Amino acid sequence: MYFMGIDLGTSGVKVLLIDERGDVITKGEGEYTLYTPNPGWTEQDPLEWWSTTRDVIKKVVAQVNSDEIKGIGLTGQMHGSVFLDEAGNVIRPCILWNDQRTYREVESIMEMFGDKVLEWISNPVLTGFTLPKIIWLKNNEPENFKRLKKVLLPKDFIRFKLTGEYATEVSDASGTALFDVKNRAWSIDMIKAMELSPDLFPKCYESPEITGYVNKKAAEETGLKEGTPVVGGGGDQAAQAVGMGIVHPYDTSVTLGTSGVVFSAIDKVFVDPKLRTHTFCHAVPGMWHIMGVMLSAGGSLRWYRDTFGEMEISISRLLGEDPYDILCQEAENIKPGAEGLIFLPYLTGERCPYPDPFARGVFFGIGLNHKRSHFVRSIIEGISFGLNDSFNILRELGVKPESVKVSGGGARSQLWRKILASIFDLPVVTINVTEGAAFGSALLSAVGTGHFRSVTEAAESMVDVTGITEPEKDWVETYRELYPLYKKLYSDLKEDFRFKT
Repeated sequence: MYFMGIDLGTSGVKVLLIDERGDVITKGEGEYTLYTPNPGWTEQDPLEWWSTTRDVIKKVVAQVNSDEIKGIGLTGQMHGSVFLDEAGNVIRPCILWNDQRTYREVESIMEMFGDKVLEWISNPVLTGFTLPKIIWLKNNEPENFKRLKKVLLPKDFIRFKLTGEYATEVSDASGTALFDVKNRAWSIDMIKAMELSPDLFPKCYESPEITGYVNKKAAEETGLKEGTPVVGGGGDQAAQAVGMGIVHPYDTSVTLGTSGVVFSAIDKVFVDPKLRTHTFCHAVPGMWHIMGVMLSAGGSLRWYRDTFGEMEISISRLLGEDPYDILCQEAENIKPGAEGLIFLPYLTGERCPYPDPFARGVFFGIGLNHKRSHFVRSIIEGISFGLNDSFNILRELGVKPESVKVSGGGARSQLWRKILASIFDLPVVTINVTEGAAFGSALLSAVGTGHFRSVTEAAESMVDVTGITEPEKDWVETYRELYPLYKKLYSDLKEDFRFKT
């Protein structure tokens, strides 16, 4: 028997099948377009998501007997707003998680209800979240707002196309700024305060629960068997955590993808009183998680590769290697601290611990001694310092893990793992699962369809440690001395980031 995971990421979709032991049987990927119609805006076409996902599913299903696919789990980018009319038609492009256009709406909401927000949703309202996007639509596209009958999160639009059901689950709903995280239900208080109709929002399930079944039309388009169960799934970070075995209290992970995430599972709700991190429902029923998110982690290194890495890209083609591997090899020759070169990784604003849409990237301390490899090293160190901002908040709140599991594209780099271990001053652990959120969502479908009794049981049966990277003592001291300067730079530049040319 097989279980399918579908991960609707920001750059593309991944579809995989695992068997009951957790072995990947087959997988497929497809890309779609990212639109930036204005500075700070990011959008995608939900219909392009579906056409790409449909085609990838079809290719994957063609390699097996569809009768053997017992369940489907969904995951993907969080916070995006898919606006649908009464007939279920897409009204406008989806506004994505890293879109910064809603800063005025956020300021207005927090000014009106700031003292109530913590009580209602256990989180601050941020530009990336769903609520301010709905208010932006109301303020800026009133004709589209009049047509609005349903708001879905990105992965839940794929669910709608597969099953015809309007549904979501608790981990993804937690990132809308409309969800009562403590009670794992929509926040009627917030919805009423914003003068919105509760009918705009879909029914909410626990992550392993069955939310619908593949309908006839989707079966014809994808090759899936009609009636195949589709479970709730999870927001990308919660599903990723399940796939990494972060299912016990205070298990902690770091994800090095386009964004960077520090994630710790908790068995009771507690919230950073300064609202620097997020507290969301976990994809494990009865559990929550506390999380810090930086917007441009691997995205910063990708920017460097695309902008300045033409040589590395050319060499990688000749050698058949990944250009990121070549960049990291260059950075290995540079001492910790990059000879005083410090990078602030705020290329698209920042989220944790600074909810600042105006923040921007900075190289500080450039000298004649600095070469291209210094810049690469400083980027990796700057991203790691940014993750340490969130990790230190978790420690402050009482989360004290003995090690940190690491995943995502950056986790393949031994250099990056060593830098992280030395900045955190903790062992960094790699695991046998490399498929991330797609694997976690497939695992959730195995639970929802009865193959496992619980998410914890499923994760424990499939996830194993494959390696441990220990901190380098000399590096620990260097980074401990450099980190306060890294933090001071944002404080010193905060007001200057608002300057516009």
